[in-house]
Amino acid sequence: MSSTGTSAPVSTSTAGTTTTSNALIRSSPPPSEALLGEKWDRCLSNLLIKSTLGAGFGIVFSVLLFRRRAWPAWVGLGFGAGRGYAECDADFKAGAAPRKNGGSIGERVVRG
Repeated sequence: MSSTGTSAPVSTSTAGTTTTSNALIRSSPPPSEALLGEKWDRCLSNLLIKSTLGAGFGIVFSVLLFRRRAWPAWVGLGFGAGRGYAECDADFKAGAAPRKNGGSIGERVVRG
């Protein structure tokens, strides 16, 4: 049995019969941990997608323009990974620092 949940009797009834069994009830993670997990998931998928696209563009340019040399693919991979890292870094920093305009995160600022 796992230490993250508790075991409690659960009763179910179907067609006039009632059965009782011990089921594992898991508590959900705290909201902050869930948000952090979502940010990490988004970061890693973004990094993987952008790196793959960068390498793909590098391979295409390598075949079309650079007589099948390897360096355009590596440069494209580096650009994609760098862009993914920059967006991930900005995503994490946006949640840690207060906004300069005094608004909260997610609040739309209308100037006019």
